[in-house]
Amino acid sequence: MDLLAKYAHLLATHCLSLNEGEKLYVSTTTLAEPLVKEIYRQCCKMGVLMEYNMSFADKGKIYYEDAKEALLNMPSPFQTMVIKEFDAYMVIKAPFNLREDQNNDKEKQKIRNKTNTEINQTYFDRTADGSLKRTLCLYPTQASAQEAGMSLEEYSSFVFHACKLYQQDPVQAWKDLGNSQQHIVDYLNQSDSITYRNDKTDVTFSVKGRTWINSDGKANMPSGEVFTGPIEDSVNGTVHFDYPSIYNGNEVRDITLEIENGVVKKWSAAIGQSFLDHIMEIEGARMFGEVAVGTNYDINIPTKNILFDEKIGGTIHMAIGQSYKQTGGVNKSSVHWDMIAGMQHGEIIADGKVIYKDGKFII
Repeated sequence: MDLLAKYAHLLATHCLSLNEGEKLYVSTTTLAEPLVKEIYRQCCKMGVLMEYNMSFADKGKIYYEDAKEALLNMPSPFQTMVIKEFDAYMVIKAPFNLREDQNNDKEKQKIRNKTNTEINQTYFDRTADGSLKRTLCLYPTQASAQEAGMSLEEYSSFVFHACKLYQQDPVQAWKDLGNSQQHIVDYLNQSDSITYRNDKTDVTFSVKGRTWINSDGKANMPSGEVFTGPIEDSVNGTVHFDYPSIYNGNEVRDITLEIENGVVKKWSAAIGQSFLDHIMEIEGARMFGEVAVGTNYDINIPTKNILFDEKIGGTIHMAIGQSYKQTGGVNKSSVHWDMIAGMQHGEIIADGKVIYKDGKFII
């Protein structure tokens, strides 16, 4: 079985646990056609109905340049049907140009975000209750390789290694990771106060009663993290994110947030300050929807792709904005922006006990 066939099998069987008679929707670009073919082949073998959308270059740019306001206010009936009626939803990131959307009209984006509020809420509700299985993955393209500072061949190898596709049985490899992480989740689910601390970060929050998720490849591929939603008004302190952060095509670096009773009161960035200011104006974006620890030690360098970077073994990340309902989080926002900090020289404290030291759990 070649690598793309192994990838398709992993996505269909482990990530989405598809069953005969279910309906899968795949959203990607035309660049991912080789992987889409293998997923279609796998679905046919399993008796799964697969529909797909393969976008073209500059689609978003054209939309926000030329869409009239009436169109911005018009929900997509097809997307609405997919989110309400399909059993599984797969997004394959396969970008033509990672910067093509960074100069889109922000006022038009606000209108569109408001238009999509209801369907986005349905998506979060269904993924939380398990009625909509979902996964996010990546097909290597030249744009992603250049962003990572690699050749396409090098980047493809990096992606497939992170997804454990070079292992004889990738599905079993991800199951093994899930088993190794379960004791961490069990411990954290009994905890109340958590502190992230390194030389530039000292932030504390409560997770009492919240649910920690063992992310072992079923929702994202690659995966390798444990995460939850903090008690919204319990977050206090300062956190510095030293890894580069890309959001909506905009690069922001060296972000520092000062938080009081759950609300970001001050924020700064060495690069991208104006974009950070813009995001902080959006409803719900100054509170936190997620706190997490990356555990995938097969990923050891940042590539400016959040799907990979937030999983780097030896890092933590916190997301401003929308909570994941399955964790018990209640913050709502059109924003969910993960920001990453290295913990190779840091610690995590749970209820007064050091449980993580210099990039690894010690419980």
